[in-house]
Amino acid sequence: MSVVVPYKEDPGAKKQQVARMFNSISGRYDFLNHFLSLGIDRTWRRKAISRLKVSKPKRILDVATGTGDFAIEALKLNPDQVIGVDISDGMLEVGRKKLKARNLDRIELRNADSEKLPFEDNYFDAVIVAFGVRNFENLELGLGEMLRVVKPGGQVVILEFSKPSKFPMKQLYNVYFTTILPTIGRWISRDQAAYRYLPESVKAFPDGKDFLNVLSGLGYKNPQCDPLTFGISSLYQGSK
Repeated sequence: MSVVVPYKEDPGAKKQQVARMFNSISGRYDFLNHFLSLGIDRTWRRKAISRLKVSKPKRILDVATGTGDFAIEALKLNPDQVIGVDISDGMLEVGRKKLKARNLDRIELRNADSEKLPFEDNYFDAVIVAFGVRNFENLELGLGEMLRVVKPGGQVVILEFSKPSKFPMKQLYNVYFTTILPTIGRWISRDQAAYRYLPESVKAFPDGKDFLNVLSGLGYKNPQCDPLTFGISSLYQGSK
């Protein structure tokens, strides 16, 4: 997979650039996220969390938590604890204000690197991540860390953008993602690079069967992929 970075003029590592990008757009991220997806992202999160209802995880890790939306959705599983980690202090600050306003004290947000998770082996009952794995600097390292910290038999659930392959959604998607979305995102977020990076990172990401092969190669058991909304995003699931 080719390395795509937000700021091409910046010689810094992808990890630092991604943190800089999300710090830049953190104050407008939630609005843009729901607006640009027409609210469908909420449906995707609900569907992903529903996959964990049977296992009833009590300790959940949300990787690349951002402002905590996926962690908040995970509370529907009635866990004892949800920990969300992210490398962007700006996103975490927005998330903490959101949690405080809603009095959601079962969620703890921490600044932590997804490729060096500060948790012992076999610590969580489930690990979740929404639209974050394509931002990993080292995809295999980040996915390997997620598998390390989940308990044997525990589930890992991943939501990520993917590329529709059938007419006419493929054509409509390409126009929206490469022209309309970057224009609106740049206008509202005032960060030209952030919403140019989004379609570029999705295009470079090994989605579908290619991603399942990555999961299998790392030791994930029974990896599965379910395309959502004509393949705009995909729901991946595997176990340890």
